[in-house]
Amino acid sequence: MIDVKSVATRASNIPLRPVWLRGLKFWVWLTDVIHPDEFQVTLFWAGVIGFAGALSSLGFRALAALTHAALTGDPTPRMVESFEHLPLWQRLVTPVVGGLVAGLIIFLGRRFHRHVATTDYMEAIVLGNGRISARLSLVKSASAMFTIASGGSIGREGPLVQLSSLIASLLGRIRKWSTLRLRLLVGCGAAAGIASAYNAPIAGALFVAEIVLGSLAMDIFGPLVFASVIATLTVRGFNGGTPLYDIRPFKLNASWEIGPYLLLGLAAGIVAPFFLRLLEQSERLFCRIRLPIYARMGMGGLVVGAIATFHPEVCGNGYAAVNAILRGEWFWQTLAIVLLLKVIATAATFGSGAVGGVFTPTLFVGASGGYLFGAVFHSIFPGAGLNPSACALVGMGAFLAGTTHAPVMAIMMIFELTLDYQIILPLMLACVVAYYTAARIEPRSIYSESVKRKGGGRFSARLVDVNVGDLMKRDPVAVRPSDGFTVIGQKFLANRFTYLYVADSDKRFLGAISLHDIKNSLQDPALANVVIAEDLMQQEFPSIAVDTPLSEALSVFGHHTGERLPVVSDTTERRLVGSLSKTDLMLALASAGQKPLGAKAVRGAA
Repeated sequence: MIDVKSVATRASNIPLRPVWLRGLKFWVWLTDVIHPDEFQVTLFWAGVIGFAGALSSLGFRALAALTHAALTGDPTPRMVESFEHLPLWQRLVTPVVGGLVAGLIIFLGRRFHRHVATTDYMEAIVLGNGRISARLSLVKSASAMFTIASGGSIGREGPLVQLSSLIASLLGRIRKWSTLRLRLLVGCGAAAGIASAYNAPIAGALFVAEIVLGSLAMDIFGPLVFASVIATLTVRGFNGGTPLYDIRPFKLNASWEIGPYLLLGLAAGIVAPFFLRLLEQSERLFCRIRLPIYARMGMGGLVVGAIATFHPEVCGNGYAAVNAILRGEWFWQTLAIVLLLKVIATAATFGSGAVGGVFTPTLFVGASGGYLFGAVFHSIFPGAGLNPSACALVGMGAFLAGTTHAPVMAIMMIFELTLDYQIILPLMLACVVAYYTAARIEPRSIYSESVKRKGGGRFSARLVDVNVGDLMKRDPVAVRPSDGFTVIGQKFLANRFTYLYVADSDKRFLGAISLHDIKNSLQDPALANVVIAEDLMQQEFPSIAVDTPLSEALSVFGHHTGERLPVVSDTTERRLVGSLSKTDLMLALASAGQKPLGAKAVRGAA
């Protein structure tokens, strides 16, 4: 029981303003009803990032369509159909002009922004602090827009992921999130970008979890799923919810058909490493050309334009061609020629330095190879009834698994692109076989080389010896023992904490005040005007020393219901030096075993 007279002699409180008092009462009521914790707050911001990422995706597509119409004079949004309507000279010139403009944007962006900054979202997540350069990201996206709009053989998923990740990074810097949480939410932005590009929320979350973060822990996977789902729902609200690819219903006629699909997975696993090596060799070849980047990208556009004069199907990311393959509209002889030319066009676009993604062109290569496999098998065994279009679908997934080394993501991606459950059994087996075969031939994936050159591996190595001091947030909010109720109430409202630390003038930690411990004072204004922090604080409140290992910190959290713990200098002086979030701790522990991978499919311009 508080002695009001005694307290009155020790404190001269300024009465809490009515508006602050009502706000504090509402905050106490809200915490009683929903018990918000930092993980729930993280989910909320993941949803915000998913929504914003979807809007940026829609905006980029609209701008790319306008740019395509300006370059070609044809408002048709379908790339191949648009190029078919162009005269031969314009088919040749349009990719060249697009490449020159795209390269010039990068060239000028480098000249006017010389300080070191990353635009690579994978690098920012795996190696960096989650900060992505806004100016250079916009430069990359603008460059990608011209490459894509002019028919470059590259995917648009690259700039979509870039813009969504940038939004997450900027929001995190404004909100002053910790480094670990910022990296996670930049990953949420990347997942939202993939989900909005392919209308595939599960694959979007798995892409970041399996390839970038290397962890499926719920503290990591949950926010990724939340961002992906919100992004997908937003895009579907504008574009509808139909599958990305229109296919005929698939049916597995007999169990023996699994055999050919296993052979298809084996073939995809053998070819995938050589496709990656071709892209790498093309990049090295263009780098040897001692010309400015805009000249090299113009040369890449020239290769695409020259091929497009005879086969406009090589233009764009291959989406229309894949749809035609899955519907069985190709003769296998024609498809074999187009596949070869598409690989050359993709290598030229990618190798010249174009910004974008090779994810969708990879799907085209897999679908074409699968269809040709099915056609050859059908010609040898005409009575088997194996459907070449079904082989194309399985080939897409198998080749994607072989190039990305992420079979789970590949399986879910193909399933979400088609929404055909019957394809799952042969798809799962082919993807797993392709992954193991490709990994045996080439341990690197399409994403691993870039960050390896930048020092990949240091991140998880650092986590081995991380302690509380490396994760804590410095200079936590605290009050002095003699601070009155007005100060306490203002700090609770300003910071939305459930516990407020109490420290003396020498910053020695004395205890903590629970938000729920101030209920009585809220109901009695006269008491609120005289009570001080010393009367409300819990003296036996757990704390962690700054040099405590993460495993011991987790044990302390196991006996504490709060989301944060105070960090003290040592067990003797107990000076308050920071606070540790349970969410940050779980993220660090979940990341400790991750395999840091690189980013090569989404190119950096810095």
